[in-house]
Amino acid sequence: MGELHEPDAPSKLRRSASWLITVLSCAGVWVALIAPDRLGQLTPAAFARVPLEGLVFVVLVLVLPPRAGRVTAMLGGVVLGLLTIVRMLDLGFYAAFDRPFHELYDATYLGSGFGVLSDSIGRTGAIMAALAAGLVCLGLLTLLPLALLRLTRLVAGHRTSSIRVVAALAVISTLSAVTGARVVPDTAVASTSTADLVIAHAGQIRDDLGEQQAFENAVADDRFRDTPGRDLLTGLRGKDVLLVFVESYGRVAVEGSAESAPVASALEAGTRRLRAAGFSARSAFLTSPTFGGLSWLAHSTLQSGVWVDNQQRYDDLVAGDRFTLSGAFARAGWRTVDVVPSNTEDWPPGRTFYHYNRVYDSRNLGYEGPSFSYARMPDQYTLAALRRLELGSPQRAPVMAEIDLVSSHTPWAPLPRLVDWDAVGDGSVFDAMPAQGQSPDVVWRDAGQVQAAYGQSIVYSLDALTSFVQTSADKNLVLVVLGDHQPATIVAGEGASHDVPISIIAADPAVMDRISGWGWQDGLRPAPDAPVWPMDGFRDRFLTAYGGSPVSPTAAR
Repeated sequence: MGELHEPDAPSKLRRSASWLITVLSCAGVWVALIAPDRLGQLTPAAFARVPLEGLVFVVLVLVLPPRAGRVTAMLGGVVLGLLTIVRMLDLGFYAAFDRPFHELYDATYLGSGFGVLSDSIGRTGAIMAALAAGLVCLGLLTLLPLALLRLTRLVAGHRTSSIRVVAALAVISTLSAVTGARVVPDTAVASTSTADLVIAHAGQIRDDLGEQQAFENAVADDRFRDTPGRDLLTGLRGKDVLLVFVESYGRVAVEGSAESAPVASALEAGTRRLRAAGFSARSAFLTSPTFGGLSWLAHSTLQSGVWVDNQQRYDDLVAGDRFTLSGAFARAGWRTVDVVPSNTEDWPPGRTFYHYNRVYDSRNLGYEGPSFSYARMPDQYTLAALRRLELGSPQRAPVMAEIDLVSSHTPWAPLPRLVDWDAVGDGSVFDAMPAQGQSPDVVWRDAGQVQAAYGQSIVYSLDALTSFVQTSADKNLVLVVLGDHQPATIVAGEGASHDVPISIIAADPAVMDRISGWGWQDGLRPAPDAPVWPMDGFRDRFLTAYGGSPVSPTAAR
């Protein structure tokens, strides 16, 4: 009788490795089927569920011929890989913009997103992040089909056990649904998250297609397009009007959070300084079309009076001739300028759509100082350059300027400090400040530090702005100051509103009297019960308050 031999070490190793790969394949498919699409839901409880789509797949493998089962596994793996990439994009978009990924137009943000990432962490870091993301996508599209193929072989080789496992999980899921029993509180045992993902995105694509037509109709319906210059902005004649967007200045900055306390103090102190300088302010809220970023969507919405909440709408809008606030000022005789301090190249819509006489960016503002992460120059320098280049000469036409203050742009570190206005010069006075502040990689290790840095950045921007007005000798200065969007979810929280504060500041009582019927509140800080308007409604209200009702095309001729 032959002797029984123990398997040799290489055979044991191969068998162990095979089982390990099988376990990892099953776990990978399980996670891909039930992973949540929001950071706040990434808890152990989220994975303590039974993916019903997985049970359906096992049943298919059991009933299909072997070859058809393998083909189904490979195709299903590719589809599951694509859906996992979509789920990861949803995760990122919810974290950054508090909304899911939109297939029809969000791919166009790749270029601008890479640019913002390069400004925040450096070009090398951005390239490494992009390469890592590409490898993850490639890995998902390769490994998930192989994992499903391995699962298919496992099921085919253990048909009886597979049927028992599927039946047991189906019974547990059904009983849980009927009785309401939970292994983990508030978490259903049965999961259809992958099917839900497909249904949600299919409905989203359908809705996006329908809303695009409604948007095109809204763009074409322009009440002020034919109003002659003599009838526009009569209540602001002789005034320098500054439209100031404060980056990431959202409702969260003025109420309901720890980071709002220093901002509230800055707003109250700023209100007092403005009053001492002879200026008053009234404030409310606008609802922005964007959240966490994509500032140009808010800028175009406010200026055009139509809701621009995605890149496709923005591209369509700026390719047309919709009437803008800056266009109204230009038609009425103002010199119009745009100040975008972090732009590094030409921006054609500034002239072709917004009709600015001059666009200032990082190349022509004369700055010789250091960058502060995304911000290529401090807000104080931006305002000082505007005063020097456009507001300093008494022999000039009134100026209308849109100004982007970007010191409060993510990553909110390091931050500059205010200096004496006479010391601003070419910006070299700020040379030592970046090294003296916290670096983004340190701040972003802890959510509390991120929130504190955000609050400090808003305080800096507001202090720079109110100090600029306080030190101005121009009592004909009028400012419209607002946020472009709320900060990212790490600061604003999940499910936060899209509201941003807005204030009108002026020294001339007649300017403030024009908006007395708006119900806005005194001072720079709107209370929680202040009026809330959609941002696309501001253009028409503003033009009506300071010029009157729109003129019909017939009357204009």
